[in-house]
Amino acid sequence: MTRKISQSDAQWRETLSPEAYRVTRQAGTEPPFTGQYYDHKAQGLYRCICCGAPLFSSEHKYDSGSGWPSYWQPVDEQAVTEHTDRSLLMKRVEVRCASCDAHLGHVFNDGPHPTGLRYCINSAALDFESSETKNPDPDREG
Repeated sequence: MTRKISQSDAQWRETLSPEAYRVTRQAGTEPPFTGQYYDHKAQGLYRCICCGAPLFSSEHKYDSGSGWPSYWQPVDEQAVTEHTDRSLLMKRVEVRCASCDAHLGHVFNDGPHPTGLRYCINSAALDFESSETKNPDPDREG
């Protein structure tokens, strides 16, 4: 079971950048093709910017052409929660971090196999942890 993290609005404002706060705590959306991870190719783990929970793996990332980082599945089915979003005069499925309830983005049914899903996630909601090592051989200078 996912441990719930709860902070006051003032605490979130203090710990997050203004853009990360707007996106994650106020359900904002960054403009397409502007986020730092939409065209990001490094190998690793994408974590929640608010609480550090693991959310998505680079192994499940693909270029959807949408302008936002897109994944065909989360790192674990319990990493995110889904909620009905009726804003903007349409019905969509909002995706939130299961640990801290941060707004991440939306999920759509137009993704690739094997899931057919497209988790369209704001870069401002993510922090990246690289799995690539700079110097894998400690005896070698580099």
